[in-house]
Amino acid sequence: MNDDFGYIDRWVPGVRWDAKYATWDNFTGKPVDGYYANRIVGTLALCTALERARQRAASRGFGLLLWDGYRPQRAVDCFLRWSKQPEDGKTKSRHYPNIERAEMVKHGYVAPKSGHSRGSTVDLTLYHLNTGELAAMGGGHDLMDPISHHHAQGITPTETKNRAQLKSIMEDCGFGHYDCEWWHYTLRNEPYPDVYFDFPITSADSAVHLAVGEPAAPR
Repeated sequence: MNDDFGYIDRWVPGVRWDAKYATWDNFTGKPVDGYYANRIVGTLALCTALERARQRAASRGFGLLLWDGYRPQRAVDCFLRWSKQPEDGKTKSRHYPNIERAEMVKHGYVAPKSGHSRGSTVDLTLYHLNTGELAAMGGGHDLMDPISHHHAQGITPTETKNRAQLKSIMEDCGFGHYDCEWWHYTLRNEPYPDVYFDFPITSADSAVHLAVGEPAAPR
């Protein structure tokens, strides 16, 4: 791993995470290339800003749950290959109910180059500190639909308020939002604005397998 990157859970105490692309619970329906451990990685600048966001969220009764941070370029390439494969219907109803998978690039949900690969973009949501329950947001991670856009119509007042809470917290801590995805934020002063990294995400045990060319076990 680049020296300017770290595991976010080590730098942001109390943060929750579920690295979706290291699991079978994502729009491709299986673990994605480059994700060999259920950990979330980011630049140290991202970690510092997320700690500020965690503190600000806590002052409002919320915690942070992260779904993705740094994303290897090989994972982006995997998304593009998947988008060109025949439809099997396994994840369509949950993740892209109103478009074809081949249209994901056109609609801005998948791109040949992702800000995630620069290491300072994060996908996240809020949860209630008093109950541990996720805040209602009017749709889950990677729901590729207009309902996921900021200022989307058709969500409840509570969902609208929760999205606004997340946006306020993140923007106050130095992040910019992405119009098409309420969960997606990029550090405005990111340290690597023109670099797309491709090192894999591993933990100490999975790194041993990778060193000898063995695939990590599915999660």
